[in-house]
Amino acid sequence: MAKSAYAKAGVNLEASNHLKSGLLKMLGDASRPEVLGKVGGFGGLFALKPKKYKQPILVSSVDGVGTKLKVAFAMNRHHTIGQDLVNHCV
Repeated sequence: MAKSAYAKAGVNLEASNHLKSGLLKMLGDASRPEVLGKVGGFGGLFALKPKKYKQPILVSSVDGVGTKLKVAFAMNRHHTIGQDLVNHCV
């Protein structure tokens, strides 16, 4: 069987799924009624209750610069990685 693109890029989906499974057990009692959805998606959804908007939902996510970091090391140019990380997460 051919390696998936994720595996070729160094992503271990089995380890990722194992980690998420452990997180679900640890976070089980930490949820609140405002939390929408489940752990594992690309963003966390949180229902807000301000009077100014109808059904507002805050979406929060965190991303990384994994592939860009590999390129930065290969080119020995790291000056933009911090900017990219902030842009992904803010």
